[in-house]
Amino acid sequence: MRKNCRLLMVLSTVAGLVINFVSDQTKAVAEMKRVTRPRGVVGAYVWDYASEMQMMRHFWHAAVALDTNAASLDEGRRFPVCHPEPLADLFQKAGLADVKTRSIDVPTVFRNFEDYWSPFLGGQAPAPGYCMSLSEDRRNELRDRIRGNLPIKSDASIHLVARAWAVRGEVR
Repeated sequence: MRKNCRLLMVLSTVAGLVINFVSDQTKAVAEMKRVTRPRGVVGAYVWDYASEMQMMRHFWHAAVALDTNAASLDEGRRFPVCHPEPLADLFQKAGLADVKTRSIDVPTVFRNFEDYWSPFLGGQAPAPGYCMSLSEDRRNELRDRIRGNLPIKSDASIHLVARAWAVRGEVR
């Protein structure tokens, strides 16, 4: 065994698209702070499921309009830290200083409706799982409702935004 072992502390710790899925978010951010050296930065980013993750918003708006029970699966309702204020509060409660949030908007362009729709047919994750649990008739009804509400351009392309919220705080 080595006598001169040192605790490794890192300058920055980042959790990308994971905080929403952690059961004890406060503990997770506190652990990120613990392993980050003084004057280091702790950061995270999460999808804005509640508002500007437009691909998902179009899906869940249509799904809930057809089946109010689908609301319990909607990540925008299930993940409160997908908003900037609760995300900042989480970092402040962990004892991080100078906490700041900002949006990251990613243009999301689909060639056509089938390009948009195909990820929902994989069956993995809440939206695709819900989609594939429907009968073929109900799935077609959902597909048609979504298609009717998407901003489809004359060339059949669909231009949406995928927003994430980023947060950072300093270890003092």
